[in-house]
Amino acid sequence: MVEEGPELAGLLYDRLVSETADLWLGGRNGVAELCAPQYVAIRAHPGREENMKIAQIAPLMESVPPRLYGGSERIASYLTDELVRAGHDVTLFASGDSVSSARLVPCVPMALRLDDNVRDPIPYYMLMLDRVRELVDEFDILHFHIDQFHFPLFRPIAHRTVTTLHGRQDLHDLKPLYVGFSEMPLVSISNAQRKPIPNANFVATVYHGIPSQLLKPTYRPRGNYVAFLGRISPEKRPDRAIRIARALDIPLRIAAKVDKVDEVYFREKIVPLLNQPGVEFIGEIDERAKSEFLGDARALLFPIDWLEPFGLSMIEAMACGTPVLAFGCGSVPEIVDHGVTGLIVGAMDEAIRMLPQALALDRRAVRQRFEQRFSAARMARDYVHVYRSLLKRPALPERETAVPRLQPELEKGMN
Repeated sequence: MVEEGPELAGLLYDRLVSETADLWLGGRNGVAELCAPQYVAIRAHPGREENMKIAQIAPLMESVPPRLYGGSERIASYLTDELVRAGHDVTLFASGDSVSSARLVPCVPMALRLDDNVRDPIPYYMLMLDRVRELVDEFDILHFHIDQFHFPLFRPIAHRTVTTLHGRQDLHDLKPLYVGFSEMPLVSISNAQRKPIPNANFVATVYHGIPSQLLKPTYRPRGNYVAFLGRISPEKRPDRAIRIARALDIPLRIAAKVDKVDEVYFREKIVPLLNQPGVEFIGEIDERAKSEFLGDARALLFPIDWLEPFGLSMIEAMACGTPVLAFGCGSVPEIVDHGVTGLIVGAMDEAIRMLPQALALDRRAVRQRFEQRFSAARMARDYVHVYRSLLKRPALPERETAVPRLQPELEKGMN
């Protein structure tokens, strides 16, 4: 799936506020109920390491986990299942075709991307947030993975919420949100993701993780190709991957999704390059095919040209023992251990020159470093630490939640 940050954050902020306000004020109990004292009580006792009641609120564009491409939903799935495995009481708000070991609250019958009748996702997110509102007193902590849709609704209990930002944050329209809702605790998925909004209320950086046994390592790859995995878009630069592979006469296999917004780019810029010898486009692949696709590849090419928030395909490759050749944009220097799990380059000529060295890296060392840094169990432990830290904070006084934001501060945040 395309990261929801750039897709959904571009929607008009005033529309979000007006529609959410209409929903709450016209609901069964109204927004005043959320502000009532009982909604700032918590079940977890700060001094005890007891299990918690946790709500995971996932995107609706894909199922959890997604059938094919979908980074945010995949991480929500891995985290939810690991939290259940650790003994926590977890409820997942997601599409009805999701599969989870947690209690599932279906908010739409199926993933919105798969429903041809859906033209606008906002009404469905509003309905989901109303379901969360109805059940909010059942949870110690609410963990949102849906960008900023919930900010106006859950500000009164900000200390019981955490929002993981899964998408890019270098969009101008996002700046006033983090000024206007400065109480909302945020988690970044890389330190680089914070750079456009350094003054936002970040409480932690938690790197993504995947289940250690999900993708099996391959120490003797059978394929003689390099791989490109993800989605076709200008910022992911599949054209660079093709040029690098062709320069060294190494076959390239491309397993990627083409979103509607990128269909013109794919047709005009990429399709003409697919006719070259050794270049194979195989389209989207599911989780079962990913292990073989990455495991048999000699390296993953990650030639991005944007502020990548994380880059899930990099750690998926590492889980298979496959080294990564990546351009040093965004999160890449944080994720790739240069000389161990891959090589970081800054230009095309350097990428072509360094690829043979990347192919020679020790695949066992790649897998070992993955296990040390990017397991789902480690990710879940990090989030539990975040949850407990937030619950130790005092609740925001009601008078503070009622104070309107100063217009000069908003204007400053927009500049």
